[in-house]
Amino acid sequence: MAPLPAVDVDTDTVAAIHQLYARQSWSIDAGAASEWAATFTPDGEFHSPTYPDPVAGAAALTEFAAGFDRAARAAGERHRHVLSNLLVDRIDADTLAVAAYLQVVATRIGGESRLLRFTTITDRLTRRDGGWLITRRVVERDDAPR
Repeated sequence: MAPLPAVDVDTDTVAAIHQLYARQSWSIDAGAASEWAATFTPDGEFHSPTYPDPVAGAAALTEFAAGFDRAARAAGERHRHVLSNLLVDRIDADTLAVAAYLQVVATRIGGESRLLRFTTITDRLTRRDGGWLITRRVVERDDAPR
């Protein structure tokens, strides 16, 4: 992905986006599926080549996050989402584009940690009720052909 053009975003907005992404990672890693889904708009979309189909809407997003937690527990692992290099650009007054690197790390309970995947996420965010929510996420895996 080519770098996005620089568009100034105020520091309060950037801080709010960092908090949103931290809350999202902590939620899915803790098995708080409805809290994770609430970081998306009610009609939000999640597209990832790791999973067979896109996920859209609050109920489907909640079930997706719950399934992520069930799979980690069944494997005897704790999974962590680690975001870095967040790039926040303004599209208009109520819309942001965010790109970031996302690592998913698995740690076997009582064992070693390993990197499950390294990805790039590209999100579109909308301002709703004074806060920011994700309307669409597209995930690209680093191990996929270009």
